[in-house]
Amino acid sequence: MRNRSSIIGGLILIAVGVIFLLLQLFPNLAAWLDLSQHWPLLLIGLGVVFLLGAVTGLPPLAIPGTIITGIGTILYYQNLSGNWDSWAYIWALIPGFVGLGLIIMARLDPNARDAAKAGVILLLISAILFVIFGAAFSGFGLIGQFWPVILIFFGLWLLVKNRRAGKSNRLPKADANQTDVWDK
Repeated sequence: MRNRSSIIGGLILIAVGVIFLLLQLFPNLAAWLDLSQHWPLLLIGLGVVFLLGAVTGLPPLAIPGTIITGIGTILYYQNLSGNWDSWAYIWALIPGFVGLGLIIMARLDPNARDAAKAGVILLLISAILFVIFGAAFSGFGLIGQFWPVILIFFGLWLLVKNRRAGKSNRLPKADANQTDVWDK
């Protein structure tokens, strides 16, 4: 495990070194790439390297890989569009990136199957938060003024789900002819 970690770390350092060496040897390359607009691609690339490390034998690297790639994608969108105000609600996607990383890790590592359930829950929470905060802070069209309705429906869903679970978890009534262990 430690050997693989040093290999992945070495590959990351080599990739970053090659990029900076190319930028020093070919100064026009930086102007052609226009890093002022596309700098988040470096974060996305770093996240992809982590994801490759996860696929090649270190499944836990999927979690930082999805977080870095996701945040890089958010920053790339914001940098190109200038919509920096979207941070008011777009941060809610970060738990979803963690959830996606957990799901990928669970798919790659047979010993981490329980992580998939936590990942799905995080994805669901992230999506709900994104819709709620997005509706509250950006409007999302008609939903903007009616975003509390989403909270009401989610609360009703939780109540119905809890009630159904309560009915299925009830123990059957004891038969009068059965004797209890304590009766002996």
